[in-house]
Amino acid sequence: MIEARELSKVFTDKKRGQISAVDRVSFTCVPGEIYGLLGANGAGKTTTLRMLATILAPTSGTATVAGFDVVREPEKVRANIGFLSTATALYDRLTAFETVEYFGQLYGLDSATIKQRADELFKALDMEEFRDRRCAKLSTGMKQKVSIARTLIHNPSVMIFDEPTSGLDVMTARSIIEFIRQCRERGKTVIFSTHVMTEVEKLCDRIGIIHNGKLRTEGTLEEMRGRYRKESLEEVFVEVSGDGR
Repeated sequence: MIEARELSKVFTDKKRGQISAVDRVSFTCVPGEIYGLLGANGAGKTTTLRMLATILAPTSGTATVAGFDVVREPEKVRANIGFLSTATALYDRLTAFETVEYFGQLYGLDSATIKQRADELFKALDMEEFRDRRCAKLSTGMKQKVSIARTLIHNPSVMIFDEPTSGLDVMTARSIIEFIRQCRERGKTVIFSTHVMTEVEKLCDRIGIIHNGKLRTEGTLEEMRGRYRKESLEEVFVEVSGDGR
């Protein structure tokens, strides 16, 4: 599971001074659950996820991921998570399979396990058609599927998806959303970050709305509708993220 406790991150800018990107964020996500982290661009979503993935060290507070502390045991955290971000790039000269194989080797998997896992992932993500095609020749959607496969090659118990459908066509986005749903069905702990309301409504068991670095509210979709007396998640989001809140 994931448990964030008073997680904060402050950056120092030469002109603007100290900037509080994430301010005392606390939440939990358990196995078999998709927790949606919803917020506008710049709200603090990605910084929060990068702290959970040990890419950034928190300024204060901490978190445990798969039972390991992100500050004291970062290597063990990394061994148990799959982190997918739109910022990750692929090496153009490698094929889709070679890319996934390489990451399997980095995780210490033997050749037989890599092949078995890769075969399963390529089938689940409908990637067999371009398995042996170089990444330079792949479309944006194909590249994102390769990124997902390499993220999952070591079969992590915790999945962190940061805007995984950004810039993708409708059909590719649908297939990735369905795959994330399957991760939940397999009992994985899943955090799904996005600013797309419809994806959150379809996918997430619980939702946290982050604004200006603070977690403003959380709960199920029905709980939020009742709490704010709004029909849609978009209306709840506008209410929660409005000035003065």
